[in-house]
Order: sequence, then C-alpha cells, then structure tokens
Amino acid sequence: MAVGGHDLWVFGYGSLMWRPGFVYEEAQHARLVGYRRCFCIYSVYHRGTHERPGLVLGLDRGGACEGIAYRVAAARAEATTRYLRAREQVNGVYRETHAPVELMAGRHREVLALAYIVERAHPNYAGQLPLAVQAGIIHGSCGRSGANLDYLISTLRHLAEVGIRERELERILAVIGPHAARFAGRQSQSPHTAAVVRVARRRKPVRCGKLPRGDRRFLYRLRLGV
Repeated sequence: MAVGGHDLWVFGYGSLMWRPGFVYEEAQHARLVGYRRCFCIYSVYHRGTHERPGLVLGLDRGGACEGIAYRVAAARAEATTRYLRAREQVNGVYRETHAPVELMAGRHREVLALAYIVERAHPNYAGQLPLAVQAGIIHGSCGRSGANLDYLISTLRHLAEVGIRERELERILAVIGPHAARFAGRQSQSPHTAAVVRVARRRKPVRCGKLPRGDRRFLYRLRLGV
C-alpha cells in the first residue's frame, strides 16, 4: 500500500488487465523482470472446481513479464489493497510483494509496484506442466468466474491490445483450437465456450493430483498480505 501518502502502483498481468475492479489515475504498458507469466496455479474457485480444477496465471520465477501498471491515488491506496487481497488471496496461493517494474512509454522510468507472485509451497501450485496437459485442463474447466477457456482468450486479446505477444499462451490455444477465439472471451462465459466445455467434460478430466480441501496454512495473507 502507499507509504507516506504516495500513490500506489499495481502490476496486472492476467485478469487485472481487462477487469481491474478499482479506480486508477493512469494505466501504462510495463515490464517486470525476474518473473514470467504462466499457467502454474490450479484453480478450484474462479476457473475450476475441486472435482475438475482449472488453471490460472501466476508470476513464477525466471524470465520477464509485460503487463499493465496502474497508478492508484494515495487516497484510494488502502482500499485498493484490501480489495486486491480479497480478490487474489482466496486461498493464499499468491505472495503479495512490491517489485520494481519498468514503464515502457517515454523515458522508461522505474516504479515500485504491488504484484502477486505464486507461492511454490502452496498445494495449488501446478509447476511447469506440458502444453498439452495445460490445454486439456483449460479446455474443460469452469468455475465461479466462468470458463477457463474464456480466461485464456481474454488474456491473449488484452495482451494484443497493448502490443504484447505471449507465444506460450498462443501455443496452448492452438492445441485447443484457434477457431475458439472467434467466439469466446467476450463475456464471463460465452455460449460458444459453454458448448465447448460441455463437450470437453464428456471426456475424463486431465489428472492433476488430488488437491486438499480446507488447507488454511496460507489464509493469513488475506489479512497481512505477506
């Protein structure tokens, strides 16, 4: 959160790019070095269930990630941080940190931004799954926020809007079927995606291990954000 009355910067690399959910003063194309965007988190809430987990994006170690940096006015910094903790820390799979990000416009200045990094010790950490496995999980998963496929396509669309290519995500969509992007991703769950999910669910779910229910070890992050 803002310290000493300064504005707060927030780094968005997934759904925060198209649905931030908070008021901001400006949004800029930005790069975070040292972490990469990847489908490394099993989702049992927003994009999947315990019976059929989905996959959502996290920032994992290595490489670099381009996304959107939002500047939030100091007066709204505390409320914005509370909102983000409630949204991102449903089961504590992320570590809240402040990391240096480079703003890509103009003179490329650096700011310290709030970012959510994956917690590798969390049972929902999926690690580096083969692309075919990622595609199989995303193809047939759906949670409270909609279809996993819509999440993938919305991410790719909004990356394209700011001129970012994410080739690994593009390859996952190619495995699923690139024609799906013509119809999906325009709402939380498009009719086309709903049909795709129904067909995919006739197949056996991709095995991803048994995720524990009610693991409360990381829920302190809802309060502390550490």
